Amino acid sequence: MAWVLTIRRKNWRNSAVPFESPGLFDRLVEVQAPVVRYRRIMLKLGGEALAGPSGYGIDPQKAEEVAAKIKQVRDHEVQIAIVLGAGNLWRGKDGLAHGMERATADHMGMLATVMNALALQDALERIGITTRVQTSIEMRAVAEPYIRLRAIRHLEKGRVVIIGAGTGNPYFTTDTAAALRAMEIDAEVLIKATKVDAVYAEDPSINPNARKFDSLSYIEALNLRIGVLDSTAISLCMDNDLPIIVVNLWKADSIEQAVLGEPVGTIICR
Repeated sequence: MAWVLTIRRKNWRNSAVPFESPGLFDRLVEVQAPVVRYRRIMLKLGGEALAGPSGYGIDPQKAEEVAAKIKQVRDHEVQIAIVLGAGNLWRGKDGLAHGMERATADHMGMLATVMNALALQDALERIGITTRVQTSIEMRAVAEPYIRLRAIRHLEKGRVVIIGAGTGNPYFTTDTAAALRAMEIDAEVLIKATKVDAVYAEDPSINPNARKFDSLSYIEALNLRIGVLDSTAISLCMDNDLPIIVVNLWKADSIEQAVLGEPVGTIICR
């Protein structure tokens, strides 16, 4: 007599596998899929994530490593929007130190973020992740203009959306751009993936014994003047009750753990 073992796979599809097991009852073996806590996320990456050993420029290998981490999260059917910085290509403060006009320096930084967005898009597309780049400053030859409803539609279709050119306005950082766009697309969390694994009371590279925070309120984060995220971005998230999770980009599975709701990094919320 043939019996059927029904296995519920990780991707929520059922398959029937016949096997011989005389004298036994039909069984149901369930392999539980991980429970995803956040279904739509805004991922904020520094431009340094794409930099080579020198800390500057775009290293294709680093772009591939970042793309693999994003795919790991996308495989959970999570909708992902990304905002990138441009510290690997241009730092406005360097221009300001030489007397450059702030608006000019900021606009140069916005253009640099688009270069990073295109590099990451290419790396994602090459591993089978459909991607759209949208920019807050129109440059239709290389990307779509940022349109809120279009971005949401791309996410609903399973595409990763990379939003370049910051907010499109000077005097605002890409952290603030990430917080703003997160509100607009109804993201459930803002994940800041950086080179530190959490928020610390002091710079851990200077003081190895610096206190590490597992969680902070928005007010505590503002009072501490944490360097990992600017105060405007934190205030915007506080006003709209959007949680922020700070994780180490290069720690294995850190972004995936955050999306699954596992304890990782520092969470900033009410």
